[in-house]
Amino acid sequence: MAVGKNKRLTKGGGKKGGKKKAGDPFLRKEWYDIKAPGVFSQRNCGKTLVTRTQGTKIASEQLKGRVLEMNLADLNMDDDQAFKKVKLCIEEVQGRNCLTDFHAMSLTRDRLCSLIRKWH
Repeated sequence: MAVGKNKRLTKGGGKKGGKKKAGDPFLRKEWYDIKAPGVFSQRNCGKTLVTRTQGTKIASEQLKGRVLEMNLADLNMDDDQAFKKVKLCIEEVQGRNCLTDFHAMSLTRDRLCSLIRKWH
């Protein structure tokens, strides 16, 4: 090898594994509509984000099994049920629509606190 030559620097123009170009992560996302079960009066209940299909990572597979929390007052358009929260699980993806199924129901914290009284 010749004196004064640094082979690693002259080859490829710098360090190995150069920096990747940092892009906006939201450019790789797609919006999907969430459809509530037929029991509720409001069928369109929201939207969710998912990373686009790339290689073996399929967008619809990433959506399946997601649990979403909704307010029952929003789903039934009835303000008297505002203290109830419903969890919906995404079961199936059809095009840009996510079909959900009932998962759980709970009460809001302020409603629980109003029902429980301290007794000293």
